[in-house]
Amino acid sequence: MKGNFIWLRAVVQVAAALCHSLVQRCKVQRLKPFVCLCVFASSWLTASAQTWIWYPGDYEIWLSNEMQNRRTERGTFYPVFWKVDSHYPLVDFHKDFNLAQPETVTIRAEGRYSVKLDGRAFPGTPAAIEVPAGKHKINIKVFNQATPPTVFVKGTIIVSDSSWRVTFEDKEWIDETGKASDLSATVFKHAGSWNFNDAAATPSAYKLPVAPAAAVSAEKANGTLLVDFGREIFGFVKLHGVKGRGTISLYYGESREEALDTAASETFDRITIDQVKAGDTINPHSKALRYVNIVTDGDVQLDHASLLHEYARLEDKGDFRCNDEAINRIYDVSKYTLHLSTREFFVDGIKRDRWIWSGDAYQSYLMNYYLMNDNETVKRTTYALRGKDPVTGHINTIMDYTFYWFMGVYDYYLYSGDKDFLVQNYGRMKSLMDFVWNRRNKDGLLEGLPGDWIFIDWATGLSKEGEVSFEQLLFARGLETMALCAELAGRREDAMQYKTAAAELKQKLFSIYWSDTAKALVHSRVNGQPTKNVTRYANMFAIFFNYFNEQQKQAVKTSVLLNKNVPEITTPYMRFYELEALCALGEQGYVLKEMKDYWGGMLRLGATSFWEEYDPSKKGAEHYAMYGRKYGKSLCHAWGASPLYLLGKYYLGISPTAPGYTEYEVKPALGGLKWMEGKVPTPAGTIELYCSDKEIKITSPVGTGKLIIASKTKPVCKEGEIVSKGNNVYALTIEKDKKYSIRYQAM
Repeated sequence: MKGNFIWLRAVVQVAAALCHSLVQRCKVQRLKPFVCLCVFASSWLTASAQTWIWYPGDYEIWLSNEMQNRRTERGTFYPVFWKVDSHYPLVDFHKDFNLAQPETVTIRAEGRYSVKLDGRAFPGTPAAIEVPAGKHKINIKVFNQATPPTVFVKGTIIVSDSSWRVTFEDKEWIDETGKASDLSATVFKHAGSWNFNDAAATPSAYKLPVAPAAAVSAEKANGTLLVDFGREIFGFVKLHGVKGRGTISLYYGESREEALDTAASETFDRITIDQVKAGDTINPHSKALRYVNIVTDGDVQLDHASLLHEYARLEDKGDFRCNDEAINRIYDVSKYTLHLSTREFFVDGIKRDRWIWSGDAYQSYLMNYYLMNDNETVKRTTYALRGKDPVTGHINTIMDYTFYWFMGVYDYYLYSGDKDFLVQNYGRMKSLMDFVWNRRNKDGLLEGLPGDWIFIDWATGLSKEGEVSFEQLLFARGLETMALCAELAGRREDAMQYKTAAAELKQKLFSIYWSDTAKALVHSRVNGQPTKNVTRYANMFAIFFNYFNEQQKQAVKTSVLLNKNVPEITTPYMRFYELEALCALGEQGYVLKEMKDYWGGMLRLGATSFWEEYDPSKKGAEHYAMYGRKYGKSLCHAWGASPLYLLGKYYLGISPTAPGYTEYEVKPALGGLKWMEGKVPTPAGTIELYCSDKEIKITSPVGTGKLIIASKTKPVCKEGEIVSKGNNVYALTIEKDKKYSIRYQAM
């Protein structure tokens, strides 16, 4: 609501300024009313709303540093263990304008600044400048060591927005006569921005909003108060009616057991109290919890506790419903899990780390595209993960996480159509790939070097020795991604090099790791010899990367994915990809049962959000343990929300095939459901689909779609032409803003 108000106020301010200038111009030029109206319309169309701007990536890096370094474990500061970058302290902002009439321009900045108009500096630090009619160039240079240099410019036509150009080094020089250089080596980028559209809403002051949340129950016993908020939540504990002198200790728990175990709970806070009169106290640190165990000493007393729930204000644009209430419940809890794990950035989980991990974030991006479709959080997270040059290590120090970052940039372009973001980040992509390229061994493969973490998954006994096939597979995909992005950035020579390198690596991958005996890719090569160990990871990724031929896909489905002798996966993180591979093979019926068993298993144990790891063989409090700690596991982890993506992409079956859904595919698969309906967000609105075993209804506000239907008989549609593709497969072209109803017989 506040965001809408700020937007409306900005529109009114621009309109008011335009009206004022219009009246003055009409008086001076004695224009007739109709001509006046035309002048107003022209001015309105060339104006845009002002916003705070900065060097792209700088604010995002600074904000991520602020967020990630809030982590504590049992009162101890717990900083990240990878390289931390900072913003550029000096930034130059500029833009060219052509004014039909003079105007007054106000300027605000976070930092010390100077202003030039057409190369001439204004004296002092002007809060407003007068700009005459005509063509002009405005330069604003801002210095700020503490927070990112940002600027807010507000005139009628001259306003700060993402079209401004920025640089952190102007590389200009003059000769002995004072003549400026004719050629510039300066690299300019489009300014970064978000939604700070009010001069008073400075970016460095940004905080997530909060909303009151009441407890559902409380138990008092022996100077303690155990408060239950009914579900996993995140925020600031508010203590009501506090008085006395002493200490209040807050022991947080995602489970009742954790909150009561004061010696082993992962997080706690202590507050010193010295109040004669009863009043309210808000703990200044936001924490994840369902339960909080409040322990007092001295003569401290309190009445009750509530919470200020801290959250990111993002609306749901996607949706899914079906006849199976268990699946509906899984979808709803997945939504809640992703919302909790979406803060200033996409984070891993809300209790322990609250850090930005590339593997976790990549999955959050995909879920986001089918639920909230919030581009800004994707961009912020991408900037924060990459940091700045020089590259000194893999992202989060993890080799596989570097490749997820590459894939995430291209996926963002595919789902959003935002080419500018990709082009602006191509330099950062290239320098990161250069780092990877230079760490290959003599055979052109990757293996762990000092400082490299080969993660893959949390799995007992999973070998990371030698040249792991999974890493080569991701490397090949990273090179393919670089080829696509280089082409889009106009770097055709780079594109050809990356394309050739990817093809050569894929050939090596299959020549080294494919086993005709195992009918699968083996896990690794050690000392020049392929091992006989078969794991699921490389095999399932090769399916949805489409690296296998059809014969290999079917062989791997039997020999690996449906083979209980191959070690099973117990994290939602890799279950995400395992079930995606099975969906890509058309096994939606099998996957539906797996979702109900696996995610439903957590719900049957009382989960209110989905966990970091779930092993059905564990009992009781064993489920809370991880990393050698009794309560080390996160019970709200972003990678637990993968049904959002699976149900949107592989059941509703909607996915872009060209940037921004200018072209897309709809391939619904009931997978044993009687009916389903849902919405998938796009840049132009939501695609809406209903599907039963007899009828499909679809409408779309964007692009051109291709509906693919498997039917026993030829489908009937009055609104379009059904085309047979053979083998009981039919296609229908979907045009935007048109409703279609199709009668068919499901296979």
